[in-house]
Amino acid sequence: MKKFLTLIGPGLMVAATGIGAGDLATASFAGSLLGTAILWAVLVGALMKFVVTEGLARWQLATGSTFLEGAIDLFGRRMGWLFLLYLCLWSFFVASALMSACGAALHALIPVFESAVTGKIVFGILCSLAGWGLVIAGGYPLFEKVMKACIALMLITVVVTAILLWPGTAAVMKGLFVPAIPPVEGGTGWTVALMGGVGGTVTVLCYGYWIREEKRSGTEHLTDSRIDLAAAYSVTALFGVAMVIVGSSIETEGRGAALLVNLSTTLEQSLGTTGKWLFLVGAAGAVFSSLLGVWQAVPYLFADTWQQLRLSGPKERHATTDAIDGSPAYRGYLAVLALVPMAGLFFSFREIQKLYAVVGAWFFPALTLALLIMNNRRRLVGETARNGPAANLALLVVLAFFSWLAWRAI
Repeated sequence: MKKFLTLIGPGLMVAATGIGAGDLATASFAGSLLGTAILWAVLVGALMKFVVTEGLARWQLATGSTFLEGAIDLFGRRMGWLFLLYLCLWSFFVASALMSACGAALHALIPVFESAVTGKIVFGILCSLAGWGLVIAGGYPLFEKVMKACIALMLITVVVTAILLWPGTAAVMKGLFVPAIPPVEGGTGWTVALMGGVGGTVTVLCYGYWIREEKRSGTEHLTDSRIDLAAAYSVTALFGVAMVIVGSSIETEGRGAALLVNLSTTLEQSLGTTGKWLFLVGAAGAVFSSLLGVWQAVPYLFADTWQQLRLSGPKERHATTDAIDGSPAYRGYLAVLALVPMAGLFFSFREIQKLYAVVGAWFFPALTLALLIMNNRRRLVGETARNGPAANLALLVVLAFFSWLAWRAI
């Protein structure tokens, strides 16, 4: 068991980081509106993210370079600069949302402030500083231990809540294996949102750095990574299914972290005070693990890209994670990530956020298209890791789906 838990460590980091307040809220609201009939959408969404992340792992294990290193080599430095611009926008809004979600969840657990807004701000700032401190003080080993504890906490509490609200085995099995969308206004939109929101977006790139931390390199580790990612997205799907079941059993209202707090209050009527606190503890674990994952891994993306744009020769690239997370670029971006988005707790940036949402919608189609090109280059990835017909078909389906979502966002 210990060996298996070590094997699936990086995958669990992906699962814990990819599940945030937005995912919990989307799943619970979709469940409240459409019931268990759309459970299949969670499975489809998790499968699509598995396809993309497996492609990222396959590229890295075959070539020894991360996706970003390979993409800049193949598509040019301009792509690197565009990615950095998008990453800065993404970091601000996602970090601010994570602070807000952590603040709201902790205020609901520890209501020491009269104003919910004050509680959200104070606890949000404290969570950001705590995440910064954990990353700096403990490095990857401490980060991995904390993340495993958080994902165990959130998985147990949310799954137990779903079991206590169980709508019936027949309804759940039908929802999982008989695709259908109830004829409800907005039903298709919420089903699509559920499929697209499962498992994170930019954070899937972080998997490559976590497997470097585990010293995985070479195609002999492909099976390990596939098992790892299968476990990761199984956990993600289980969590999403549990949240849809919870949402289907009670009425929900609100948005984001506020919806989760309102959900806990409603749960009190069905499960009592114990049920309310059980769910709040799990929700707090989910949003803090997501914050901690972003704080630890997203600076890798910045530092790796920044280093490549500054250096000229490919022989100087492909640094180890030890070299990256000790660099001024990593530590500087971590500080910016932990501090600057605190402004979002006090102000509204609606127009900029709208631009970010539109630009961000095209990230996953661009990522999928790049993988279709990169993993079909036999001279780079070799015959063993090259896309087969099934992988190409799966990536084309993912590309079509997320391109359609991006078009809807314009």
